[in-house]
Amino acid sequence: MNNYLIYIAVGIGTAVAGFLVGALLNRRVSSSSLMNSKKLAQTIIGDAQKFAENAKKEAEIEAKDSYFKMKMQFEQETKETREILKELEQKLKTKESNLNRKLEFLDKKEASISEVTKGLEHKQLVLEGRMEESNRLIAEQNIQLEKIAGLSKEEAKSILMKNLEGEARMEAAKHVKEIRDEAERTAQKESKRIITLAIQRYAAEHSVETTVSVVDLPSDEMKGRIIGREGRNIRAFETATGVDVVIDDTPEAVILSSFDPIRREVARLSLQKLVQDGRIHPGRIEEVVEKTQQEMETNIREIGEQTSMDLNIHGINPELIKLLGRLRYRSSYGQNCLSHSIEVSYISGIIASELKLDSLIAKRAGLLHDIGKAVTHEVDGTHTEIGGELARRYGENEIIVNAIAAHHEDEEAISLYTPIVGAADAISGARPGARRETLETYIKRLEKLEQVADGFDGVTKAYAIQAGREIRIMVNHKKIDDSQASDLAYEISRKVEKELEYPGQIKVLVIRETRAVEYAK
Repeated sequence: MNNYLIYIAVGIGTAVAGFLVGALLNRRVSSSSLMNSKKLAQTIIGDAQKFAENAKKEAEIEAKDSYFKMKMQFEQETKETREILKELEQKLKTKESNLNRKLEFLDKKEASISEVTKGLEHKQLVLEGRMEESNRLIAEQNIQLEKIAGLSKEEAKSILMKNLEGEARMEAAKHVKEIRDEAERTAQKESKRIITLAIQRYAAEHSVETTVSVVDLPSDEMKGRIIGREGRNIRAFETATGVDVVIDDTPEAVILSSFDPIRREVARLSLQKLVQDGRIHPGRIEEVVEKTQQEMETNIREIGEQTSMDLNIHGINPELIKLLGRLRYRSSYGQNCLSHSIEVSYISGIIASELKLDSLIAKRAGLLHDIGKAVTHEVDGTHTEIGGELARRYGENEIIVNAIAAHHEDEEAISLYTPIVGAADAISGARPGARRETLETYIKRLEKLEQVADGFDGVTKAYAIQAGREIRIMVNHKKIDDSQASDLAYEISRKVEKELEYPGQIKVLVIRETRAVEYAK
């Protein structure tokens, strides 16, 4: 037990001794660290003072350099400013000198003008005096003439005016008659020359359009494949294209019939593709027809663009370009509408050139004059009304619009280009071989022409002759006298123009005769 106590006491003593020793050592270390810190602080402060002194010296040097540079720059700018001021001063002196010289010149000129003005005033006074003297002398002479002639001034003036008026009227009537006679002698000759020249300068071939297309087949066996099982192929083809397929005894050929040339052309191209491919069934037919229609739209636009380029006519709206291309697949009286429009364009340009007018305007109007025919089967109205509205809608000027709308005299012409286009249209349509009619249409047109004439009071019989180019009308001489016959011919011609469509012109001849009948007994 005592040993444990001794150990405890020794341990406590050892711990106390260790604590004291540690405290002493810690004090010494702290004292040494403090001394080092003081030394380090003094060193840092010394370095900072040295750095501050060096920075101060450098700042002073930089400030001196900056001051010197600014001083040099200021002196340079001041020198340049002085030179500029000297130049401006010299210019001002020069201008001042010039102004002084001008002022001197103006002063001299003003003095000269004053002298001239005084001279003119003096001359004016002299002239006024002379005028007064002249008026006095004239008045005295008039009084003497009135006494001698026994007429007053107003009476003499009236007689003189009447004499002069009569002579002027006679001279004017004579001159008007000479002008009218000269115009009648030369107008027909000149018009024939211009029209003949236009026709000669544009000599185009003519081809007559039909309403059927023939597709050649490699063999008659292909007809059966076109018809298909129970006719399903031919029904699908007719439904997709809108044309009639005629399969008859014609060897190795199929006929496509349609009033619409565009549909007929799509059907022809589609059938050719199907025959070449060999795969003919409803699905394939619809696919080929749809693709061909897209190709046709592209082809129509390219035809319109090429036509405008060939005629050197630019700036036409793209929609009108498409309609021009569609005219390639339209026909009138068997004449291709696009070929007809191109011909009218050329002839209009030639006639306009001969008349010293703008040939480009005439060619443009001639090309677009039948543009309404591209959509007449889709829109109600005449091709002139439709064409004029389309041209106005797509930005054509009023001269072109009027030439389109009035080339058949449906409206009043506002420029010379309208009758030029009308004349060119008649020339193109009336040329031999340009148009063709079926026998039925031809007979109906002649009958209609005779019916128009028969509808007038006093007409006994009308005969359409010269293939419908002339109509001879017999009238009752008791109801129609000579003056009324002329009026009747005019009225019939106007009604024919309004109610009939025809190429060229129709001659209306009214015949009035008196018959004397007696019997010998």
